[in-house]
Amino acid sequence: MDRIGGRRVVAGVSGSLGSLTALHRAAREAAHGGGTLVAVLAWAPPGGELGHRGSLDPDLLAQCRAMAAERLLTALDTAFGPAGPAVPLEATVVRGTPGAVLVEAARAAEDLLVLGTGPRGRLRRALRPSVARYCLAHASCPVLAVPPSPLEHELAAVHRLVTWRRPLDARELAE
Repeated sequence: MDRIGGRRVVAGVSGSLGSLTALHRAAREAAHGGGTLVAVLAWAPPGGELGHRGSLDPDLLAQCRAMAAERLLTALDTAFGPAGPAVPLEATVVRGTPGAVLVEAARAAEDLLVLGTGPRGRLRRALRPSVARYCLAHASCPVLAVPPSPLEHELAAVHRLVTWRRPLDARELAE
């Protein structure tokens, strides 16, 4: 990942609403500094690295990598449409845990690492460590943690109503 022009702005991408928000903010930061947007998606084999040690099927690994690449392209298309961002873009898919992959991708002191924080309930915190916290603790460059959009909170509330088959008042959505 060579430096083109200004600063490299590395954005962690998962396809979630939070990562799409962070991707937009990273594109703005790259445009402001005349830099390059580097979109990074980390992936791991099914069952994680430990669960996959016993069977190193190269076809399965190739399929997993291809699915991760497709997820990255879909996220970029969702975020920017077919025209893409208005800045130079590098898109990369790396095998590994998200925090470690992002810290390694943004290893230069002049890089900027941008990632979404997403909503974190107690159960989610217990089951999955926070990528943002890992990056804040280990990165050697500035880290911009983008909070979730207020719209994301509202969408989650609607999703809960639909999941629990509770009545949804459309007037609340129009406010």
